Order: sequence, then structure tokens, then C-alpha cells
Amino acid sequence: MVLRDAVPRFLVEAGHSVGEALQGVGKVLKMLTDVDKTRIADAIRIVESQTAAEIFCVITRHSSQYKLIPLAWAASISLLTPLPLIYITNLSAEIIYCIQLLFFLLAVVVLSNSTIRFHVVPTRAKRDRSHAEAARQFVVQGLSKTEHRTGVLIFVSVAERYAEIVPDAGIDGKVTPVVWSNAIESLISAIKIGRPADGFVTAIEQCGAVLIENYPLGTLKRNELPDKIFEI
Repeated sequence: MVLRDAVPRFLVEAGHSVGEALQGVGKVLKMLTDVDKTRIADAIRIVESQTAAEIFCVITRHSSQYKLIPLAWAASISLLTPLPLIYITNLSAEIIYCIQLLFFLLAVVVLSNSTIRFHVVPTRAKRDRSHAEAARQFVVQGLSKTEHRTGVLIFVSVAERYAEIVPDAGIDGKVTPVVWSNAIESLISAIKIGRPADGFVTAIEQCGAVLIENYPLGTLKRNELPDKIFEI
């Protein structure tokens, strides 16, 4: 209940896929060098020196472990295993049961491998978990507690190949979805060619342009959130 009340109603780009840009878990994280992180922090700092809004970036290896997914697939496989054995063999029920159990255990082991596990998770499940994690990070990182509700989260989940921008309630009404969509497209395009830092910087600048226009710097402006990209 607390999470739902704190998160803005408008969560942009739910389910916008990063596609083939994020081939392996942690690939983008490894591509973000200290220099890249400094560039992203500097981009945030430049924008926030001209606006009352707050921008915060989060990149996570994955939004969920999906530990139950291998079990579900393994159970389905093991349930189907006895059918051909019953009809085309004369094996006893005890042997068929042992084979069924063996298939279940083997499937669990194979599908639990992280490289394979994320490929067998249904797309809808990955999108829903990533969307939920973006909303959770919005609250955890304090964007929902800015004085004038002018926080903007730029979120990427690597394993799910997912990106989302989450503006707070104070921004939602004044900025059209096209602005966030264009920023997401820039982020995705840069990640696809192996330049995630450029993508974050461009997205920050595009978001910043409209934030500067609609939320100019006030006389009592204070920096409420750290100017950095947070890695999970």
C-alpha cells in the first residue's frame, strides 16, 4: 500500500524493450567505466544547475531472480515425460516414475543456469517484474520524497532488456509522453551500439531540456538527491 501510494500514476514506457542491446547479464554494467559514471553524474549536475527538478539513474543486473520459473518448466516437462513411455514401451510404473523424476531434476538444474533461466521467463513476466522494480527504486531512492514531487527516474534492467522513465506526480501533468519516449529511444539506440554512457547522457539532456523549460531553477533550489548513476 505504501509503495502504491508513493509512486506516481504515470509510469512511462512500461514494457519498452531494450532488445538485443543487452546480450548478457552484467554486460552493460561492465561497459560503464568510472569515466562513464563521471560523465553521467556531470550530465545530471549540469541539468540540475538549471532546473528545480531532480534526475536520478538506476541500472540493475536484473529485476528478479525468477527462481520459481525453472521449477514450473521442470514440472511441466516431467508431467509430459511418462506419456510416450507408457504408449511405446513396456517399462514398469516404477521405472517410468524414476525416469520422470530424473527428467524433473535435470530440467531444474539446466534451467536454473542464469544464462538459460532469463530466456525461458515469459516476456510479460519480465516486463511486469522490471516495471515493478522501477516503481520500487523510485521510492527506495527517495524520488517520491522531493519537496515539489519533481523527481525523474531513468531505469534500465539488463537481464530483462528493459528501460523505463518514471516521472513524479509534479511533472506528469506538464510533460507529454513523447518527451520520455524520445529519451528512451536515445538510450536504447546508444546501448545497441555498445555506448550506454552516451545513451544515459543523451537521455538526461533530453529530459533536462523540458525540465529546465517547465521547472526553472528557483531561488531556494537545493540538491535533494545524489548526482550519480546507482548500480544494483
